[in-house]
Amino acid sequence: MAPSLSAFDQELLAGTHGEAAAFCMRLLTRFAEAVGAESFIDIEAAHIDGCLYLGEVSLDFVEHLVRHGGRVRVPTTLNVGSVDLIHPELFIGEPKIGSGGARLMKAHEELGCMPTFTCAPYQTMFRPRFGAQIAWAESNAIVFANSVIGARTNRYGDFIDLCCAMTGRAPLYGLHITENRRAEILVEIESLPAEWEDAGPACVAVGHTIGKRCGSLVPAIVGLPRNTREDDLKALGAVAASSGAVALFHAVGLTPEAATVEQAFQGLPPVEVIRLTADDLRQTICNLSTVPDGTPLSGVSFGTPHFSFAEFSRLMPLIEGERPVVDIYINTNRGVLDQLAMPGWDKALEAAGVTLVIDTCTYVTAIMRDMSGAIMTNSGKMAYYAPGNIGVEIAFGSLADCMASARAGKVVRL
Repeated sequence: MAPSLSAFDQELLAGTHGEAAAFCMRLLTRFAEAVGAESFIDIEAAHIDGCLYLGEVSLDFVEHLVRHGGRVRVPTTLNVGSVDLIHPELFIGEPKIGSGGARLMKAHEELGCMPTFTCAPYQTMFRPRFGAQIAWAESNAIVFANSVIGARTNRYGDFIDLCCAMTGRAPLYGLHITENRRAEILVEIESLPAEWEDAGPACVAVGHTIGKRCGSLVPAIVGLPRNTREDDLKALGAVAASSGAVALFHAVGLTPEAATVEQAFQGLPPVEVIRLTADDLRQTICNLSTVPDGTPLSGVSFGTPHFSFAEFSRLMPLIEGERPVVDIYINTNRGVLDQLAMPGWDKALEAAGVTLVIDTCTYVTAIMRDMSGAIMTNSGKMAYYAPGNIGVEIAFGSLADCMASARAGKVVRL
């Protein structure tokens, strides 16, 4: 069934606002039919995942819009690309991918998109407000926007995200609608490992579990550690969206649509209850590693999703002392890079042998110089994707474990 169209939608289709916008609206109309949306809504912002180069089709689509004079109609941020435009010398992959990737990133800028090139647009000045209707792509950004901020977006994929940005419109379906945001599965954390002082591992373990067991259903989580920070919720959502199709979770007492269990479920009962013990969480974390303790390392990677300034503040005391013997890469965004210069942390990181990666990410493009040994990370998302994406063995550990291992040259635990 075709969606109903406003007068503005009809103007877009008729080409009143240019051929590029008409082209995008035609695609959106077909997409709306496919997902059963009855109408469209205005959006306040968009985030584009399609600036990562996946072949000529990526470039063809965007350059078609550029040739027709297209411009985005709402503030539009860009996800990571295939190269670090700030440090292009870091790219060690095929020249065709490097040049095509750089051109694709620039072509999006020509459409009026903001050159944020980050998977964490919520850590920039373009963070949406609670209740904002937006069209975001990139799995971790989607789940963070919905869950931690309380903005509203579906899981938009490549090309559809850009069509929404070019028209300022999105199909009204799914998580744009209040009743579809209610929790369906209750996740009760019955106990936490006593040895985990930091909330990070617990959040990664819970996120991986709900991704595997909840699919695309909305979970409400009870019992996360009291010291859970926003970056911990970021990590939870990122691995949940990677290991499954979670686009929204509620953390009771922590996220804005879940002050209580009753609010999260909108007064209805859960369709399922999942109970997790300390042993369940320990086993989940153990399973994220593909190698045992003691395995030689060739590198450590942080910042998937991109490292925040707050995460750097927790890392800096761990940088002091003996220089690591393996490469350390930290993925972050341009805004955080500017912040690092103010206290001189950029120089301290460079002195410690840390490579800052901007605009891209170590598990989606060729940057890491040595992958002969395992790679260690504190990111559940990196642990989930890297073995398949870049063909490496992975060790998962806390921030402190990773730094101790970087100095030892092998996987160690504190």
